[in-house]
Amino acid sequence: MSIPIVHYRERVGANPEKFYKTTLFQAKHLMIGLNCLEPGQIQAVHDHADQDKFYYVIEGTGHFTIGEDLSEVGPGHVVWAAAGIPHGVENRGSERLVILMGIAPSPK
Repeated sequence: MSIPIVHYRERVGANPEKFYKTTLFQAKHLMIGLNCLEPGQIQAVHDHADQDKFYYVIEGTGHFTIGEDLSEVGPGHVVWAAAGIPHGVENRGSERLVILMGIAPSPK
């Protein structure tokens, strides 16, 4: 069995139609993914009724909506969206926004 190690740069990508996303790891209790937003792209505000979610900004700057709050954050910042709280992100900058995100799969 190989050790589950991935360097995020190996998975960075772009999609001209909408933001790019890929799964790095997925298990029964946690999914870790990478979201890449080109300038002008957004992840629309949405919520997960029964799932907490985090975003870790690796590259670029994002405008994050969490509930009623809007914050501009850059590399090294962690953004938390508790279950049921509307959240989304927009890249208003001039460079790609790369975000590591994690979410617990829905309980069944």
